[in-house]
Amino acid sequence: MLELEKSDARDFICFDTFKLESEAELDYCHVRIESSEMSLKPRKLPSRLTLTSLLSVSAWCILRPLFEPVPALPSLFTTFGFSIIALLATLYLIPIISPLFVKAGLKGKDRAKVYSDDIPESQGLVCASAYILLLILFIPFAFSNFISKTSRSNVEGITANDFPHFQLSVYLSSVLSLLMATMLGFLDDVFDIRWRYKLPIPIIASIPLLLVYYAEQGNTNVVVPIPFRWLLGTIINLGPLYYLYMALLSTFATNSINILAGINGAEASQALIIALSVLLNDCLYLPWSHTFRLPLWLLGGKADIEFGGVWSAGMAHGSRELVERHLFSIYFMLPLVGVCLGFLYHNWYPARVFPGDTLCYVTGMAFAVVGIQAHFSKTLLLFFIPQIFNFLLSCPQLFGLVPCPRHRVPRFDGETNLLHPSTTTFKDKPPSHLTTIILRVLSLLGLTKLTWTGTKTKTRAPSPGSKDSTSKDEVITEATNLTILNVLLLRLGPMMEKRLVQVLIATQVFCNAFAFVIRYGMAWLVYDGDRR
Repeated sequence: MLELEKSDARDFICFDTFKLESEAELDYCHVRIESSEMSLKPRKLPSRLTLTSLLSVSAWCILRPLFEPVPALPSLFTTFGFSIIALLATLYLIPIISPLFVKAGLKGKDRAKVYSDDIPESQGLVCASAYILLLILFIPFAFSNFISKTSRSNVEGITANDFPHFQLSVYLSSVLSLLMATMLGFLDDVFDIRWRYKLPIPIIASIPLLLVYYAEQGNTNVVVPIPFRWLLGTIINLGPLYYLYMALLSTFATNSINILAGINGAEASQALIIALSVLLNDCLYLPWSHTFRLPLWLLGGKADIEFGGVWSAGMAHGSRELVERHLFSIYFMLPLVGVCLGFLYHNWYPARVFPGDTLCYVTGMAFAVVGIQAHFSKTLLLFFIPQIFNFLLSCPQLFGLVPCPRHRVPRFDGETNLLHPSTTTFKDKPPSHLTTIILRVLSLLGLTKLTWTGTKTKTRAPSPGSKDSTSKDEVITEATNLTILNVLLLRLGPMMEKRLVQVLIATQVFCNAFAFVIRYGMAWLVYDGDRR
């Protein structure tokens, strides 16, 4: 028998005895106690030495372009310095500001915990504020090449022929879209907008992007995949449909992260991995001082690809425009990585704060911004494979074919501290024939678990002299909610919340790695040449 000291127990942990039969039970109790203790106080922040070191590195990166020799991409150093500030700002501001949200009533309970402490919500507002403020402060550095050139040549003012007005308008419209996404996301947190009204909200935030794209006569031509060229030709101009596609892209990028949520660390970890994937893709197009080789023959490609060399060979193929597009993407993704890392430190299991819808709106809009303005929306969608799967799986519930409860998060069992697949029930009426077919198919694929109940149906007699007959039919009365989290629990069995988010992260990493295989190892199957 193992003894558990009563001083280690908490009043909300219910045990009839403190005598435990096995090490597993002892570990389980320690998990319960540790979880309860950690929820009551903020996590310990990094030491002063770590803070001083990071601030020193950040200051050096920001000031490095001011000294000779000037690097080939000076703004890249600056944005890395700002990303460190984004990390530190999120780390230190959340513990200071989060109690104010609780006092304002922006708080909630963690449904997957045995305790009932108030957890600050809508902390995505803190992340978004730090993120957008740093993007605004970065504006002079983004155009430092021009500013330094004009200062050396004693030019008064900024001439219309030299200053990159197009790049500035694109940058400012992107920041404006992020500001609108922040405002709309916070309104959603405060007023708890229903899903039917929530889905089109990101379209409003994308209006500045679309208008600037139109004003600058953005390209609406798309290259047709090889299998369809016999019907549509090599290039097709979508016209207004392309703007509809971009608006829907912003809607999907925002809501797909919001739908795949409900456990500690889910939203921030998704955004972090996608942002890192976008950054890795951007780095392939930058003019590095060294040349690297990608062995694409290992991925099924026809030949290897070299990248590197200042404004010369590489995946940009000597195109300065391509390099500038991916630099623009890095300007937005690096600070986002810093913000997500800082927030994830406080949102990791067991969470001290909740992101709310604001973080999902801002991160989703940031991905839409770089996908649209840097012209790699198809590549961006490849990094959303888990989110696309989760959205398609959720469609029967989102569009009313299957009852959709307010919360579709996994069900928490307080006795075992494990998560189980949550369910939805057909209370008012049995499912329609179409719904039954869809659920049967999903059940055969192992994506949902159905509960059947027999019901008696009365059949009219064929002739007046004969009696009516009664038959017993089975109808679906319950099904597990259609989310990827419930599918993971259904296929892998009940697990702790921390383990579930780790499985989700591993799934996201695997899918994003596979996305690179598709993009750079299999794209030649449907596109000729290198479609960047």
